[in-house]
Amino acid sequence: MEKVQDRTQLVHITPIAILVALGLFCIFVFFYEKHAQHQAQASIDNHARIIADSLWDLSYNNASEYLKLAAASQHYESLVVTDNSGMIFQNINTEKSGTLEQFLIRIHLIPRIKLLAYVTKQGNIIGWIEAVWLPQTIFVHSYVFFAMVLLIAIIHLYTRIVIQKRLLEIRVRKRTIELSRSNRSLKQEVGARMRTEEALRKSEEQHRLLAENISDVIWTMDLKRNFTYISPVAVKLHGWSVEELSMLKIDDVLTPLSLDLAEKRLYENLQFAEKNSDYTRTVTLELQLYRKDGSTFWTEVTTTFMIGKDGKPEGILGVSRDISERRNIQQEKAELQRQLDRSRKMEALGLLAGGVAHDLNNVLSGIVSYPDLILLDLPPESPLVSPLRTIKESGQKAATIVQDLLTLARRGVVSTEIINMNSLLMEYLSSPEHEKLISYHPAIVVETHLEPSLPNIIGSPVHLKKTIMNLVSNAAEAQPQGGLISIYTESRCLHKSFQGYNKIEPGEYAVVRIQDQGEGIAKSDLHRIFEPFYTKKVMGRSGTGLGMAVVWGTMQDHKGYIDIQSTPGKGSLFELYFPITRQSIENKGSVFQLADIKGKGQSILVVDDMAEQREIASNLLQALSYVVETVSSGEDAITYLTTNKADLVILDMIMDPGMDGLETYKRIRELNPDQRVIIASGFAETDRVREAQSLGAGAYIKKPYLIETIGLAAKKQLQ
Repeated sequence: MEKVQDRTQLVHITPIAILVALGLFCIFVFFYEKHAQHQAQASIDNHARIIADSLWDLSYNNASEYLKLAAASQHYESLVVTDNSGMIFQNINTEKSGTLEQFLIRIHLIPRIKLLAYVTKQGNIIGWIEAVWLPQTIFVHSYVFFAMVLLIAIIHLYTRIVIQKRLLEIRVRKRTIELSRSNRSLKQEVGARMRTEEALRKSEEQHRLLAENISDVIWTMDLKRNFTYISPVAVKLHGWSVEELSMLKIDDVLTPLSLDLAEKRLYENLQFAEKNSDYTRTVTLELQLYRKDGSTFWTEVTTTFMIGKDGKPEGILGVSRDISERRNIQQEKAELQRQLDRSRKMEALGLLAGGVAHDLNNVLSGIVSYPDLILLDLPPESPLVSPLRTIKESGQKAATIVQDLLTLARRGVVSTEIINMNSLLMEYLSSPEHEKLISYHPAIVVETHLEPSLPNIIGSPVHLKKTIMNLVSNAAEAQPQGGLISIYTESRCLHKSFQGYNKIEPGEYAVVRIQDQGEGIAKSDLHRIFEPFYTKKVMGRSGTGLGMAVVWGTMQDHKGYIDIQSTPGKGSLFELYFPITRQSIENKGSVFQLADIKGKGQSILVVDDMAEQREIASNLLQALSYVVETVSSGEDAITYLTTNKADLVILDMIMDPGMDGLETYKRIRELNPDQRVIIASGFAETDRVREAQSLGAGAYIKKPYLIETIGLAAKKQLQ
């Protein structure tokens, strides 16, 4: 009955939808035709107004081009302009329409409609314009008609789908009733079968559970912990023969700790079973077992009591599964989680260090920059020269600590170049810093074993030298009574990864090894040695507490890896893995003298949100013979450059609030695409700095400003 009703509804709905659609289509055709004719008359009236001047002046050429264009665009078959004396001023006939359009015209689906408009000048009729218009409404009607046909088809299909869905629901309900009846019959049959099989279950249970075609070891033992059965697969797992397995005791299989755990859980399970009269509970443990060769492996052991006729336990049934691989995966996962936690901790500390370093950079700017300006005006014999140089050197030392903080924050590597670690090591070993270290530890001997053909790497010499210095310094302090520090370099090609302190991926590396014979590092301290300010040294006597954190940050920035081997009382070995490059080292240019970096009176606009930085940059540039203007924001810079010109703009990258350096540079390019700009920041080079340079910005200079760096950058950009 429901099926017949649904089909009847389908029969009624489809004709109704067709009639409604046809009605709507007729209404649309009527109003659209009216609208099209109204628009056509408005267009011919507009043409009459446009050619009025040409008709009045009898400017034939001007009117001809326009009317040809109008005839083509408005689908006029012909267009005739006649003056008030009856003389034809223009007679435009368009090219013949296409085959389809000609056919539609012949069968009058595209009618020829005459349009008339009077041409007036100063309120007087000076002629008229007649057109034979070929309306294109038939195409719009066709599109709408096909759309309606498609809509009716969709309605029809949707209606059929709804009806089919209802029919399917009816069939499902009927089938559900049938299945419910069958299910009840099946339950009755299963119950009868279970009762029949119950008598056979006890006699077959042991043989069924002790199937020998699975990889897990199945075993049974009595309550005195003597094995009564061990499946033969244990031969592969333990290495003992079947005869030896039959003689095994539980003490021979389990390690002492696992044996204690198993006995404890067995006792607890027995107490629970006796208390609750339920001996069916299973217990799962992870236990360490012996092999015949003395090695151990981990298994997952599931045990349950075997119940006797009196309802009491008469033995234990167990299944042991080798989970060595799973344990290894869990350990690897735990190690990865520890590394992730360590990285997150370093990232959080780095974020804090980066903010502190940025503020310190601003504070140090005056200490580092102003001595240069004052020294320019002082004679060499002035008693102030030495104190000023001391102030400058102290500021630069403080700036070095800031660089350590930036390295920790992963913001310290400003620029990179092709480096050979052999050369860099020799530079460090001959540096004043190393000589000072040896003066503190005169009993230390440093020996080198450098591979002559060591490949080059790409990196920052400043940060790599600081990394070497920190490791050598730690090696010296680990041997307070004196000892040997060995420095090795070698090339290594790893074909597969291995787990060092980091997981070291396959690749070609230049390896630096620094080894000492000192106190070593306790295993419990290894995971913390790269944390900032974590140290076993005496506070105030061994630097800032950032040395190893700088090593970590530098290796991360250089996409390198660290491996550490240390034994308390025997010493430590640090191995640094740097990815190699096939590029060659380029020769460095000569050092510029002050006279080489002076300007010629060019104008420079300094944009910085810090008043102190604007003042420092302005004074340094004025000392170099530049004319300097300063503004405090990107918005002020745009306002200034709208009405003024500057030969060069020095643009701070980080300004808050308001536009930062990149946004400001984009706005400057809109005003003047050729404007010369250099970027400045207290942070290291960022993606936004590189984006600005890719758009055309020049050099990047780092704060605090030095007269050499800012002068050289300005000179180069203005050349």
